[in-house]
Amino acid sequence: MQRCLELAQCGRMGARPNPMVGAVIVSADGRIIGEGYHRRYGEAHAEVNAFASVKAADEALLHEATLYVSLEPCSHYGKTPPCADLIVRKQVRKVVVGCIDPFAEVQGRGIQRLRDAGIDVETGVLEDECRWLNRRFFTFHQYHRPYIILKWAQTADGFIDSDGQPLAISTPFTKMLVHRLRAEEDAIVVGHTTEEREHPLLNVRHWCGPSPRKFVLSRNNTMDQIIETCRKENLQSLIVEGGRKTLESFLEAGFYDELRIETNTQLFARQGTPAPLRPTDVTLLQRNVYGTNTIEKMKNNLIVDK
Repeated sequence: MQRCLELAQCGRMGARPNPMVGAVIVSADGRIIGEGYHRRYGEAHAEVNAFASVKAADEALLHEATLYVSLEPCSHYGKTPPCADLIVRKQVRKVVVGCIDPFAEVQGRGIQRLRDAGIDVETGVLEDECRWLNRRFFTFHQYHRPYIILKWAQTADGFIDSDGQPLAISTPFTKMLVHRLRAEEDAIVVGHTTEEREHPLLNVRHWCGPSPRKFVLSRNNTMDQIIETCRKENLQSLIVEGGRKTLESFLEAGFYDELRIETNTQLFARQGTPAPLRPTDVTLLQRNVYGTNTIEKMKNNLIVDK
């Protein structure tokens, strides 16, 4: 299953809005005879690619083989036929599933299809890791809103600007990481004050990939409206990159899943706009040091259902 997760991540940019999925086929003697991942939205799923990679000489081993897959095989017709039907036709002995698919047209139906065909199915293997990999997909389908990342950069003494004027807190390297984040997420929002003062492009210039859909939070475009637009347009993740008021509006509403705070440990503003207060009910996921700057990633322990 760990190998499934490694494979799945190869589809990070191409699979969305579908989830990242990896699949591995293991023969009865413990040898990997096939593997694959969901490469691109609208194209073959992980299970299809795994079976396609099996050599002709190993086809006879499938009836005693075990298929490992990080997400429940689909059971419905979408852009591609149901993977559950393909697995049944291939007559594997057992299927090991990382986690159940939260998508309304699946939700256990794929597993039931396999069991009805007499295939032994085991679920919940590395379940937390499988769910975390596709946390955007899970949040979108379970809570009917995008996965929300609040992001800001601050000085060592806790300011996000200097006397109200923009301050270069990020380094060239951490700025590149910001653009990588933008390429991996579907949408981004700033407040109207930031938009009027700075006119930020919020695109991807220092990384490769698509730029996120830009929103401006204002009286005419509220938080609820932005979240609803994301839901309707299948935008599964949203970065909030605004000023203090914009960030605090999401914090106060509880609409955030992850915090990413960059601190320049050698830069002091002395006065300016204070950074938002960090909420207490969060768990530190990662802390990385890049020269003078530290980036901390935290997850919200109290998820709000929209």
